[in-house]
Amino acid sequence: MKRLDYYWYTRSPWLVLLTPLSLLYHAVTRVRRLAYKANIFRSTRVSLPVIVVGNITVGGTGKTPLVAWLAEYLRGKGYRPGIIARGYGGTASSWPQQVRPDSDPGVVGDEAVLLAAKTGCPVTVAPDRVAAANALIARGECDVILSDDGLQHYALQRDIEIAVIDGVRRYGSGFLIPAGPLREPVSRLQDVDLVVVNGQGSEGEHPMNLKQGDAHNLLDPDMVRDLNEFHFRTVHAVAGIGNPDRFFSSLQQAGLQLQTHAFPDHYAFQPADIRFGDGRAVLMTEKDAVKCRHFATANDWYVPVEAQMNRAFCDCLDERLDTRLSHRG
Repeated sequence: MKRLDYYWYTRSPWLVLLTPLSLLYHAVTRVRRLAYKANIFRSTRVSLPVIVVGNITVGGTGKTPLVAWLAEYLRGKGYRPGIIARGYGGTASSWPQQVRPDSDPGVVGDEAVLLAAKTGCPVTVAPDRVAAANALIARGECDVILSDDGLQHYALQRDIEIAVIDGVRRYGSGFLIPAGPLREPVSRLQDVDLVVVNGQGSEGEHPMNLKQGDAHNLLDPDMVRDLNEFHFRTVHAVAGIGNPDRFFSSLQQAGLQLQTHAFPDHYAFQPADIRFGDGRAVLMTEKDAVKCRHFATANDWYVPVEAQMNRAFCDCLDERLDTRLSHRG
């Protein structure tokens, strides 16, 4: 039986049975947001400016690569960024948690470990993002906070909101959970500062290109191979991300022949999950690699991606940095 998210993006007629629950979910989210606006629920403004990068759909859209790009861009503008995240999938017994490149992703979450390694920024995680932000501020190592996800975490006030959309899947059925992938109505995008589309965008949207890198060996990351070197035989492609098909398609576009293995987002990999007994190379995402590195073999490789943003996005972001961050009172 296929997972529910498959039907979200095929517009299955069976989803109509779930529309009453979607309407209820819509009402709850609307009341919740109004309660924050009316100060019925407490919303906290921390001492440093906050940039939230999130989405309005369930599943991966490319937020994490954009956060990594923003961290580097902000450094180039003279800022010292720090990063907060929920620590999704982490099993820590207490929160907040500081994250290092060698932290256990099973404790603090895979995306947080990836961002710590990829950006070199201080990273703190907690389900309560206000607590995460204050713990990060207490370290005294940053002057602006990037929140990986958290668009719906209204308990933390933000200075700039950036929403990321999957350019292929868009909004699926157009319904809110559980009849569709939407966390909030599409109209929510009218309130954010910048809308980024992973792929080709429409008017008012900023396209983001994810540039695929060479393959890095999990045992020895300094061992790098061009993807062309994997053309000689079928390889295993492993992905435990929000949209595995995007990863598989990118490898196929690079000319690789694949045997694909899709897992749920944030999947806790075990050695048997990437052992296929045929000697073929195993290629995976960088996020999955942080969970497999401790039991990897010389046959395991990860393929990183880098976000690329155009000048128009940079200009719009600069304008908001100048008006929202530089003059923050």
